[in-house]
Amino acid sequence: MDFSFSSDQLLFQDNVRSFLLNEVTPERLRELWQSDSGRCAALWGQLVELGLSAITVPEACGGMGMNELDFILLAQECGYAGLPEPLVDTMLVGVPLLAGLDAQHAPLQQRWLARIAEGRARLAVAEPGNPLVSDAHVADLLLLAHGDEVHAVERSAVSLIRNASVDPSRQLFQVQWTPSASTCVASAEQAQHLWAGAFNRGALGNAAQLLGLAKRMVDLAVDYSFERKQFGKPVGSFQAVKHLMANVAVQIEFAKGPLYRAAHAVAHNLPGQAVQVSHAKLACAEAAALAAKNAIQVHGAMGYTWEVDLQLFMKRAWALDKCWGDRGLHKARVRAALFDTGLAIGAGSTF
Repeated sequence: MDFSFSSDQLLFQDNVRSFLLNEVTPERLRELWQSDSGRCAALWGQLVELGLSAITVPEACGGMGMNELDFILLAQECGYAGLPEPLVDTMLVGVPLLAGLDAQHAPLQQRWLARIAEGRARLAVAEPGNPLVSDAHVADLLLLAHGDEVHAVERSAVSLIRNASVDPSRQLFQVQWTPSASTCVASAEQAQHLWAGAFNRGALGNAAQLLGLAKRMVDLAVDYSFERKQFGKPVGSFQAVKHLMANVAVQIEFAKGPLYRAAHAVAHNLPGQAVQVSHAKLACAEAAALAAKNAIQVHGAMGYTWEVDLQLFMKRAWALDKCWGDRGLHKARVRAALFDTGLAIGAGSTF
């Protein structure tokens, strides 16, 4: 059996990587940090032109009808570039959540999914258990939790309070709103199932971005190690520095297997997908954490400064490490599965 990605998937990844490296530069990220919204309509428009806003939208709604396995390599590239736009959360969490509503909400699905595919609307999704919603200020439709319910609320019906993040690229908001029967689109067991799926896909998307961020931090550290010299030689020629980067490279390679296996499990709705997602999140988060730590060491004191590009990606890795379940929650899910304790941990805890 061939477990490798297809040539089309790899070609799509190469094209997205080239685009993001050209358009999402460290200089552009710094500019967005200084803007009021932290977002760029022109950049989002370019992503739409590439077809990235339609990838997971069902074909019946004008999308490509692709799945999580098709998107996972692109999510990695979004992490590598430090893309601030909420493409991953939209494609992996928001669109499947909206598409998973029952038939009575078909008009709502058709209206919003078609607009999302065309780039005329954006989604924001409330992470279960987290009072802050990412990118609520640019969303046209918010999918919010209220008890065991899913609510679809237009932005005009909510008020937002901005909250700071360790990563200035993340735009976080408290959302104040009033639940009503008209906004409720799922409840009880159906809503629990939808939020469980959203949690797994959110953690999967974060894992992919963390893997991309780990690779970017290694590349930055390697480049710096050949520029900086001590005793007349690049510091990258010293064995101790080589070991720092080699240790991270090994972690990255070992994290790829769990990530891709989890993407396959989620895409095909296989049993045990929750624990596989948790394994992937843990492996990728640990690789990114080690990459940040060792890259700082390679940079020396320079690694902590605002001027060095490393901090752009290091801060994002620190922030994403805690999103869609921190390492403690995901370790608990893996432990519960391994030892069959019957422990239910957080959203998406069914195995």
